[in-house]
Amino acid sequence: MNAPTPADSAADLADALVAWLARAGVTDVVVAPGSRNAPLSMALWATARGGGVRLHTRIDERTAGFLALGLTKTGSRAAVLTTSGTAVANLHPAVLEAVHAGVGMIVVSADRPARLRGTGANQTTDQVGIFGPLLTSYDVATIATLDAVPAPPHDVVHLNLQLDAPLVPDAPRPLDTPLVPRGYSTNLSSGSSSAVREERADGVSRRTDLHRGPRTVVVAGDDSGPPARLLAEAAGWPLLAEPTSGSRTGENALRTYRLLLGTDLGDRIERVVVFGRPTLSRPVTRLLERPDVEVLVVAARGIWPPKPAGSTPITAPRWAEDDRDDDAWFDAWREADRALGRQIDQLLAEQPTLTPYDVAGATFRALPAEGLLVVGASSPVRDLDLMERPAPVGTRRKVIANRGLAGIDGTISTAIGAALGRQSVGRGGRSATVSRPRNLALMGDLTFLHDQTAFVLGPDEPRPDLTIVVANDDGGAIFSMLEQGAPAHAESFERLFGTPHGMDLGSLCAAARIPHLRVTSRPELEQALASPNGGIEVIEAMISRVGRRDLDAQIRALATTPGSE
Repeated sequence: MNAPTPADSAADLADALVAWLARAGVTDVVVAPGSRNAPLSMALWATARGGGVRLHTRIDERTAGFLALGLTKTGSRAAVLTTSGTAVANLHPAVLEAVHAGVGMIVVSADRPARLRGTGANQTTDQVGIFGPLLTSYDVATIATLDAVPAPPHDVVHLNLQLDAPLVPDAPRPLDTPLVPRGYSTNLSSGSSSAVREERADGVSRRTDLHRGPRTVVVAGDDSGPPARLLAEAAGWPLLAEPTSGSRTGENALRTYRLLLGTDLGDRIERVVVFGRPTLSRPVTRLLERPDVEVLVVAARGIWPPKPAGSTPITAPRWAEDDRDDDAWFDAWREADRALGRQIDQLLAEQPTLTPYDVAGATFRALPAEGLLVVGASSPVRDLDLMERPAPVGTRRKVIANRGLAGIDGTISTAIGAALGRQSVGRGGRSATVSRPRNLALMGDLTFLHDQTAFVLGPDEPRPDLTIVVANDDGGAIFSMLEQGAPAHAESFERLFGTPHGMDLGSLCAAARIPHLRVTSRPELEQALASPNGGIEVIEAMISRVGRRDLDAQIRALATTPGSE
C-alpha cells in the first residue's frame, strides 16, 4: 500500500490558491477573519495590494456569502473565504441560493489537516460535503489536487483547504508577486457546467422549430434574458415576463399578466413556452400544471430548471413560420392588459395613504435605463411585478432578486455586492469610476432587519452608491394575502405571521452611520428618490398592513371582465 502524499505547507497552498482563483476568473474576494484561514487571507491581501483581486472583509460569514453572491450576479466572479467550524455553516444560505440559481461563486473554507479530524481538535468538524449533495466539495491538501479542480462559470465550487502550522509566514508576502505564476493555464472552465447550451450533433446546432396552431404564450421566469422576448415578438405571442427575467421589454411584454391568467384569456391558453425559472406567482404555476396545456421548457441555469409534470424539454426554440401567428390572439391580451392597468392605477390613486404598490412603482420609475434594481423576496417583488411597465427595447433596467430559493436573508448584502460588481476595479483592487447608472434596492422591513450586519463596514471597505428603499409596514404583509391571513385565523395571525417588531429603523441606520430618511406620502417618496446623496442610504417608506388583504381583493376583482372599464 502506497503512503499518502504529504500535504503542502500552508504558505504554498495559499500561493497556489491565489493562482487558482485568478485562473477561475475571480475578480473579488470576500474574507471573513479567522485564525485557520490566516495564510490564505494574508496572501490575498498582498495580491490585492499588488494590483490583483479586489478585497472585501466582513465579520459575519452569512453577510460575506451574500456579498459574494451579489458580486457574482452582476458580472464579477467572487470568492468567499472563511475559517473553520461554524464559520463554514454560516455560508449555507448563500450557497443554496447560488446553486439553485446557477450563480458560480467560489467558496473557500480553511480546515485542520486530516490527521486532526475526529480527535476533538478545536473548531474541527466534517467540512467536506458540508453543503450536502447539491455541489462537490474538494478536500485539498496538495497543490496537485487544487490544480485538478475545474471551475465552470455557472457552477458553485467549494474548496476545503487543509492548512497545517505554521499559519503565518516568517516575512510578509511581496506585493509585486505575479497573480498567476508562469507556466499555469489561465482557464479552469473545463468540466460539466449547468450553463445553457445548444445541443450539437455532427457540428450542427439542434433547434426546436415552433409553428402556428395552439394558442401560445411565452413565460419568462428569472434570468430568462432576451431569447424569451425575441421568440414572443417573432411569433406574435403574449410575453408573461417576471421583473427579474431580463425579458420585460418591448411591445409583447404584459404588465398585468398575473391577473389576466385568471380570466377567460387564461382559460384559452393551449401551449406555453417557458424560459428561465418562473417562481413568482401561483397563477403561472397553475397554468403550467394544467393537463390541457402543452408545456415546452427551455433549460435554465441552476440545479432545478422548471420541469412540470408532462412538460417537454426543448433547445433553442425559434419561430419557423414566415409570418406571425394570428394577431387577434395577442391583440386581445394587449387590449385587456392596457385596460386593466389603467383601472389599477386609478384604484391606487384613490387610496388615502401610501401603499406598497406606490412604493414599488415609484422606485422603478426612479431607475434610469441600464440602472440596477435589487428586489427583496416576499411582497416587494410581487408588488413590482404588477407596477413595472415594460420598457422599450434597448432601455432595459437590470432587475435582480434571489429567486433560486426566494429567501429574504442576505438581501442588503446581495444588493451591496451587486452594486459593487458593476464598478470598475482600479489598481490595488480599489473601486474606480462607476461604470453604470444608478443602483437601487427595494425590500420590506423584515427583509431589511434580517441583514443588519451588512452595514458593518470597515473604513477601508469599498462602498457603492446604493439607495435602499424599505417598505415598512411593521411585519409580514405577504401572509395577510395567503390562506393564513383569512379572517378565520385572525386570533393567531399577528403572533405567528404578522410579527410586528416596532423597531426604529432610523436608529439602526444611525448606529451604522447610514443616512436615513422617513417618508409617509407619494410626493415625499418621489422627492427622496429624485435626490440621491451618494454612498449607501436608506429611504424608509411608512405603509400599513391594515386593509392590505382587502386592497388586493379589489385589484383582483378588476380583472373579472378583461378589456372593460
